[in-house]
Amino acid sequence: MMQKLNIFDRVIAGIAPAYAMKRAVARKMLSFLDSGYGNYGANQTKKSMRGWFYHGGSAKEDIEDNLDVLRQRSRDAYMGIPTAAAALKTMRTNVIAGGLIPAPQIDGEYLHLDNEQVEQLQAQIVREFDLWADTPSCDADRVDNFYMLQQLAFLGYLMNGDSFALMHRKVHPGQPYQLCIRVIEGDRVCSPDGFDRLFPCEVQGTNVQNIVQGVETDADGAVAAYWICSRHPLSSLANQDGKLEWARVEAYGKKTGRKNVLHIMNRERAGQRRGVPILAPVLEALKQLGRYTDAEITAAVISAYFTIFIQSQSAADTRPIGEMLPPELLVDAAEQGTIEMGPGAVVNLNPGETVQFADPKHPNTGYDAFTNAMIKQIGAALEIPPEVMFKQFTTNFSAARGALNEFWRTCTMQRDWFVQDFCQPVYEEWFAEAVALGRISAPGFFGDPAVRKAYTGCIWNGPARTNLNPIQEVSAAERRVAAGFSTAQEETAQMTGGDFNRNIRQRMIEAIRKRQVDEIVNPTPKLQPEKLSDSDSSQKGL
Repeated sequence: MMQKLNIFDRVIAGIAPAYAMKRAVARKMLSFLDSGYGNYGANQTKKSMRGWFYHGGSAKEDIEDNLDVLRQRSRDAYMGIPTAAAALKTMRTNVIAGGLIPAPQIDGEYLHLDNEQVEQLQAQIVREFDLWADTPSCDADRVDNFYMLQQLAFLGYLMNGDSFALMHRKVHPGQPYQLCIRVIEGDRVCSPDGFDRLFPCEVQGTNVQNIVQGVETDADGAVAAYWICSRHPLSSLANQDGKLEWARVEAYGKKTGRKNVLHIMNRERAGQRRGVPILAPVLEALKQLGRYTDAEITAAVISAYFTIFIQSQSAADTRPIGEMLPPELLVDAAEQGTIEMGPGAVVNLNPGETVQFADPKHPNTGYDAFTNAMIKQIGAALEIPPEVMFKQFTTNFSAARGALNEFWRTCTMQRDWFVQDFCQPVYEEWFAEAVALGRISAPGFFGDPAVRKAYTGCIWNGPARTNLNPIQEVSAAERRVAAGFSTAQEETAQMTGGDFNRNIRQRMIEAIRKRQVDEIVNPTPKLQPEKLSDSDSSQKGL
């Protein structure tokens, strides 16, 4: 150790050996700290990094403990900042649009069904599902149909970080199915009395292991139940009487194992139980951009006013030339020291009073450039290209197509997640009721999970990808199908959002009708027997 000490340390070692040893150990530790990430992201000595305040925790400290503020700010941004509303509505429209439509994909090979039987059964399933999904009876509130409920649940997931749905059963006159869906806003799923339980205890007569933001987990960390408040915690009614009650709903049925609660969310970290609003990473930027926009609008409006201030030599009680602002237009009428401005207004001043204006030079020529730069950063964080956010494709064809393709990947990912969390579980629950009622024949459905999965296979078609050049897109689709890279069903879903088999059946009907109409409009002339010439007649007579 003494050989590694410099001359200064050796002198100290002779006087205070223990202090010299600490210096050597500290120097060795610094050599480790200043290596690898210690030179860059983890460096704590550079001036550029010493001002970086940081503090990390688990998913609970970083996410769940901040959800109440994040949800309220996200909703406020949606209601008051145009860019925030544009981002959420753009995502909703491109992922859900009018609703994701099921296209049954029965595994006929496993079920020993031929193609004709599979096609007939799939057509029957579609008809039965439309019987349930196209009416408000599928909504526990009896307001929306199933496709509108998709929009509600997805927008709630974007805005609040997650949304929930309960599957109830209720008899509706004239409807064969009892299944109905109740969409619940994320705020209502919360811990009883607003306090998380991080240790085993008893809550409302039930022994629980852990409750975080209304999600109860067992000893293994698996979701066991959800605690749902009887009212929205932020409701004015809840604040008046304070009578809030919590119902414990088990996540899965004890006998069937089917989901009782649908939790629509995407996890960012292991151990996370609640979702994060999609606007959370850009809330600060959105708020500042909203303030900047409001300030620019106000400045532009003030600059557009034409207000004249007249200064007289002596005070006068008479009205000045022109008219003052009418009382109904006064914003600060209660404040005596406020001078209102307005278009074409004339204001009288007292002797010695003057008005000095700053020259804001509005409209600001740098407003567009700055807001575009900010929206690019916000769009990058939300995976929404600025061309899609603005709904303006002013760049060249290749750039616009590239932006649409990148956004389509985001929409496809979001759609797949939403289908797994909401659409498919609802479809499977409805299918089970249809089989139980005997409206759909599915032998072995309740006896074998593999058979049940074979019957409930389904793909969900939504809004089609935007085509900038339809002719090229159709040609490319034809080549992919011809080469076996894709199928006609997949290409139809991507290009129009429709169903290929349904289109073919409709085309057959249209072709038959078209032939019938053509026959009526332009009837085929009947063939007349050829007239025989005299020579032919004579020869035939012979």
